[in-house]
Amino acid sequence: MPEPQQIKVEKTLLQRLRTYFLTGLVVASPVGITIYLALAFIDLIDRNVKPLIPAAYNPETYLPFPLPGLGLVFLFLMLTLLGFLAANFLGKYLIRVGERILNRMPIIRSVYNTLKQIFETVISENKGNFQEVVLVEYPRKGIWAIAFISSENTGEIQSKLDDDVVNIFLPTTPNPTSGFLLFVPKKDIIRLNMTTDEGAKYVISAGLVDPTSMPVKED
Repeated sequence: MPEPQQIKVEKTLLQRLRTYFLTGLVVASPVGITIYLALAFIDLIDRNVKPLIPAAYNPETYLPFPLPGLGLVFLFLMLTLLGFLAANFLGKYLIRVGERILNRMPIIRSVYNTLKQIFETVISENKGNFQEVVLVEYPRKGIWAIAFISSENTGEIQSKLDDDVVNIFLPTTPNPTSGFLLFVPKKDIIRLNMTTDEGAKYVISAGLVDPTSMPVKED
């Protein structure tokens, strides 16, 4: 029959092994998943773009082995060339003509304009970023939700309201790309010292990743 001391040592050893395994899992999983997704993305681009490369300009025609990422490089070069052409007078004219044709097609017009607005908003170099992380009472009084100030409200909406309001984006968890646009009086928000990146991590992790505790900002 095992001695109590021996049983205790075995339990301690198993606990340490479990801790080491979980620590290794936490360290390796993000790296492994990131590498896997990157390789899958490159493979997806290669499978769809490589067939479009003329054989005379495809290095794989002259090499005995495939070149991973060749499709991605070719796509980057083509998009860069397209951007260059679109920036000159002739390119702008052709784009205007193409947009006029698309705008005459009822369903396609809506899809095109929506996608165009989304990409211009995401890629635009002079787009605004979220300014601050705040707390707002939502969905009812006494319950608080984390949100982001997107901008000051100075337009028609503000002119219809008595209190000074700010535009607040209230994200959903764990997908912060969807959410609600709220117009909240300045006096009803609590400003936080955490950065927007920290606030986003807090939302994505559903509160599991708690930023370093900091004092609340004074209004």
